[in-house]
Formats: sequence, structure tokens, C-alpha cells
Amino acid sequence: MSVSLAKGQKLSLEKAGGGRLGVVRMGLGWRAAQKKGFFAKLLASQEIDLDASAVLFAGSKPVDVVFFQHLQSNDGSVRHSGDNLTGGAGDATDDESITVDLDRVPAAVDQIVFTVNSFTGQTFQEVENAFCRLVDEQTGAELARYTLTGGGPYTAQIMAKVQRAGNGWQMAAIGQPATGRTFQDLMPELVKHL
Repeated sequence: MSVSLAKGQKLSLEKAGGGRLGVVRMGLGWRAAQKKGFFAKLLASQEIDLDASAVLFAGSKPVDVVFFQHLQSNDGSVRHSGDNLTGGAGDATDDESITVDLDRVPAAVDQIVFTVNSFTGQTFQEVENAFCRLVDEQTGAELARYTLTGGGPYTAQIMAKVQRAGNGWQMAAIGQPATGRTFQDLMPELVKHL
């Protein structure tokens, strides 16, 4: 059963019957907002290139990143599905995803922060049905979903993070609006959420 996360809410990544999750997928979905008004039929919705990224941290130091130009972490524990340049139909499917093998993440990495950026520079006022969700890769079950609401005049969002908690992991919804076309632009803001 999926949990709809609110900004700042945390979710343990323990299995319901006990044990830990092994591999999780952070999926991102979106579509361009439909034009409204008299000229809506004449002006097609513009394609929007949102990019998902995962920044791996050891303490407050970034040690690796997975994004559209680096599709796999150096150790292979985190993998990106590839760049989607247009978004989807606005249904519940992932347009980009990042898979994390929690058991293979190096011991020094204690947090992985997921971001989304509008590479083409459109603001989130021009995006609809944007979400990130966490899926158990073994069963395909959706564990949690964070919906981007409210649009806004910004071009990025720090969506969520997974962090070590005792012998396991937990997910925290961050939902912090930001400005930037790439994860590099967000680094000063990212460290505030560690």
C-alpha cells in the first residue's frame, strides 16, 4: 500500500513483514501543462525536459552523482534510466527513474538526495502531474509518492532523500522549490537538507 508523503514526512524502508528492502526505484513523472483559453487549440503545449538526479553524500561531502550524463554511480549501486526530453502523457508512469541497490551503496554514503530540474528552463507553472515515487523493485509495489503541487516560478525541486537509519534506510520527502537547470546549480541548497 502506497503512502502519500507530505513535505518533511519520513518513511522507513523496512518491509511490512520484517526485513529490509534491497533495491528501490525513485520514479519521476510529468507532462507539460495544457494551454487554456481562446488560443489553446492553436498553441500546442511545449515539450518540457525535466531531469532527475541523485547526489550521493558522505556526511556533508558529495562523493558521486547520477544524472543524464553519468547514468551509473562509480560503484554501480545507483543507476539512471536515461534522459526523457519531453515528459509523458501525465499518467502514473515514470518518465525517468533512478534505481538504488541499497545493499550495494558504499558504507561511507549515508544520504542520497533526489532532485528534479527543468533543463530547458521552463518553470513549474508550465508543468502538471509531476510526482516522484518510491517503488520496491522486487515486487513492483509503490511504497510512497510525493506529488509536486502548486507549480510556481522556480525551475527545480529538491524532491526527497534516502538516508541510513540504524541498519536500514528511510525516505524523507523534502519538496523544496529551487532555481537551477542542473543539479550543480542546486548544491548550495542541497547541503541545507542533509
